[in-house]
Amino acid sequence: MRILLTADPELPIPPKLYGGIERIVDLLVTGLENRGHTVGLVAHPESTSKASQFFPWWGKQSQNKLDALKNTKVLWSAVQKFQPDILHSFSRIFYLLPLLNSSLPKIMSYQRNPSLRTTSWGTKLARGSLTFTGCSDYICGIGQQAGGVWHTIHNCVELEKYTFQATVKSDAPLVFLSRVERIKGAHQAIAAARQAKKPLIIAGNQVNSEEGKNYWEQEIAPYLGKDGIEYIGPVNDEQKNELLGQAAAMIVPIQWDEPFGIVFAEALACGTPVISCHRGALPEIVRQGIDGYLVNNLDEAVTAIANIPKINRERCRQRVEQCFSADVAVSKYEHLYHSLIFSNTLVLAEN
Repeated sequence: MRILLTADPELPIPPKLYGGIERIVDLLVTGLENRGHTVGLVAHPESTSKASQFFPWWGKQSQNKLDALKNTKVLWSAVQKFQPDILHSFSRIFYLLPLLNSSLPKIMSYQRNPSLRTTSWGTKLARGSLTFTGCSDYICGIGQQAGGVWHTIHNCVELEKYTFQATVKSDAPLVFLSRVERIKGAHQAIAAARQAKKPLIIAGNQVNSEEGKNYWEQEIAPYLGKDGIEYIGPVNDEQKNELLGQAAAMIVPIQWDEPFGIVFAEALACGTPVISCHRGALPEIVRQGIDGYLVNNLDEAVTAIANIPKINRERCRQRVEQCFSADVAVSKYEHLYHSLIFSNTLVLAEN
């Protein structure tokens, strides 16, 4: 198959640090190429992913109207040059506008809450040539309200990048690994760790908005350097693997409906249990009492910390191998491509 993939223009493929969607696109490029397919990629100009053919975006910002027009033209040109059997977009549905009424099979993948308005008009304009995927049942459930055909294909990780650790030290720390902002629950992680009298390492990007700065100064910074609470900043893949592997558990008590959260699968791949909340896609990732604990309040979080030794770290790793590995995800996308191309061939033959 000839498969053309697109990613948002803000970050290169793969990303240097933060960038969950970009990691998924990169492993999909690699996995499909390894299976003998020819993959084209439309992405940030500094992308280094091993696609057979690369087309850089002209526009740098997804939300900029002029950039959106530029990128629509780039994608149109890429389709004419690459001649794909299927077009798979992880970028903006607007870029597909000139291509929607063509017979070319198209997939629009959502890693965040879809806009019901845009998915609705996309479905109508595409007249059967556009299919949607979501990174969780939670996301697909939202999208289905606008119509169209939706498939859940969970996010994934490259297992070889994460070292399984069967045991950790008795005084192993908790780890918070995410953007340090209110919706990710860093303040709740601090409160739980302090009450449980467990050390906590916080890793991740700070948020530079006014709200983000106030959150850091008022609810994070005052606790650093005390009671075993430490902030180490952003981490790369190697540092992440080491950090998660040495942790008793990863605690990210989200305060919003997380679409998926690749970091949760990354922790489990290291054998590290997860403590989070009953929000968004977390119930699809963490089996209560098996891979970790989903909690509703501070008291439950403290109890979960005390119960960490009851979790079998090998079962955490097996969870990712069976459900959230790159091989599993690539196989699901590959199967979807084949079915859509076959269906399109039948339609064209009938006409």
